[in-house]
Amino acid sequence: MDAVTYIMIAGPTASGKSQLALDLATRLGGEIINADSMQLYADLSVLTARPSPGDLATAPHHLYGGLDAAHRASVAEWLSQAAAKMKTVQKNGKMPIIIGGTGMYLDAALHGIAAVPDVPPSVHEHCIDRHARIGGAAFRAELAAHDPVVAARLNDGDSQRLIRAMGVVMASGLPLSHWQSKPHVGAFEGTPLKIAVLLERDHLYQRINSRFDKMLVAGAVEEVSALVARQLNPSLPVMKALGVSSIAAALEGRISMDEAAYRTKRDSRHYAKRQMTWLRNNYNAEMVISEKLSESLYQKIFSFIR
Repeated sequence: MDAVTYIMIAGPTASGKSQLALDLATRLGGEIINADSMQLYADLSVLTARPSPGDLATAPHHLYGGLDAAHRASVAEWLSQAAAKMKTVQKNGKMPIIIGGTGMYLDAALHGIAAVPDVPPSVHEHCIDRHARIGGAAFRAELAAHDPVVAARLNDGDSQRLIRAMGVVMASGLPLSHWQSKPHVGAFEGTPLKIAVLLERDHLYQRINSRFDKMLVAGAVEEVSALVARQLNPSLPVMKALGVSSIAAALEGRISMDEAAYRTKRDSRHYAKRQMTWLRNNYNAEMVISEKLSESLYQKIFSFIR
């Protein structure tokens, strides 16, 4: 293995990867770069489990909480900013530590992305409205007339990808599959040490449930209340963060807060399961951590780096 030039830590929600990243940053003189799509936004510090003020004071953190909820971040935008941050960290003689659970971001960092043209907000909104009016099945049939390759690999319920694919066709005049067939660009330079934090399932689910209970005490309800008061477009990424829709329903009196907690924990467990499946099928980690963090574990990591 070539000399490690950056560390990438991936894992499902509530797996403890943030603590691992913080420990490595303090021991190696590293700086942490966020690869979680929801932690980019400023509005949901508690609900998205952003690093605490104490964590931020312990080691430098980048790309956390810098975007307003009204912004629609893209993989390309994150990749450009993260790559620039990583080069700056390396130039300063520090070890970049990339951490996240957003598979598209991690994949983009490792392999680059297709140079797909930007879709103007007006076109994107038109596609959202069209999808809402005619439904997923009819929308997918319309997409198939323009981009049969992408339509064939998506299902009727995959609304985000269907809308994006149609937006690309409308904005560029060419199907998304055309752009995806081109060489990918923007991958991080250097050699990563890829670490996956994959806890035993029941233990992970206990951590998810416990963490959400703590979020409720720490102000998650107040965060969602403030977000809902902004009356933002419900299609924005931040509005789909785990817990937002359920807590909002409780605030409106449509369900109880206990029911909101149940739904959020359930949805978080399902999301964690999908994250673990993606990691096992796509990530090819050099190290898989399923144990409690310990000094012996850190020594194993340091031996990889050396």
